[in-house]
Amino acid sequence: MAIKNRNDKRRLSKSHLNYKKILKYFALIVAVIFFVFPIYWITVTAIKQPGQYYNYPIIWFPKNPTLMHFKSVQRIGVQGYTALKNSFIITTSSTVSVMLLGSVAAYAMARFKTGGKNLAFMILSQRMLPPIAIVFPLFLMMRVIRFIDTYRVMILIYTMFNLPFVIWMLRSYFMEIPADVEESAMVDGCSRIGALFRIVLPMTLPGVIATAVFAYIFTWTEFLFAVIFSRTRVFTVPVVVSTFFGNEGQLWGQAGVMAVVSMVPIFVIGLAVQKHFARGLTLGSVKG
Repeated sequence: MAIKNRNDKRRLSKSHLNYKKILKYFALIVAVIFFVFPIYWITVTAIKQPGQYYNYPIIWFPKNPTLMHFKSVQRIGVQGYTALKNSFIITTSSTVSVMLLGSVAAYAMARFKTGGKNLAFMILSQRMLPPIAIVFPLFLMMRVIRFIDTYRVMILIYTMFNLPFVIWMLRSYFMEIPADVEESAMVDGCSRIGALFRIVLPMTLPGVIATAVFAYIFTWTEFLFAVIFSRTRVFTVPVVVSTFFGNEGQLWGQAGVMAVVSMVPIFVIGLAVQKHFARGLTLGSVKG
């Protein structure tokens, strides 16, 4: 009787584990569909014939895909792929700037307790400020110094906007590194700045990469500042995509093309840093 009871318990335990495994895989499948479907749909939109967008029933797999929308984007008045060049210059420059400034500020806060214990949260709270609350005062200031529609204003705005987040993240990573490591380097003749760039940053490389990727994505996809501070020279990809929709109609194919092309740099960056990215998200990020 006891043996029978043990066998029943084992069968129940195995069935319970199988049930949990099924639920886990089901949740993973739902999550994959949820995140991949928008990418699939915008890609299909870019290669559909113009008459297929409002077709009923919905055309999930276009029978006669076309590349005409890719060609027409180059002929539209917004100068087609010029927006990609602008986005690349602005995003790369602002990411480099914010990482340099943020690393120095975060290092000072981690090692010298600059500003006290609550300064880190006060800095992060600036990131919580709604952008619409400051965009018009900033616009008036930039118009006075004639920075509107220049790379300078876009790089400056995005550097300022991402700086609180970068400082908060890097400070947590730097606090994971023992101060003795830097002191040993300085005994050997390294300066404080040299210890930061030669010792601390390489040791926290996964966290630095994860922070830089987030800053890059934030800038690449931002729309409000881009549409307010750009005019005819430094428009970015989100601004161009918005021009395909108006009172006279919607250019779904061209919008799909720009969306697909704009995703390529993000995918390339993600694939290039994926081995560092997962570790960087957890390295020191739970420290206050």
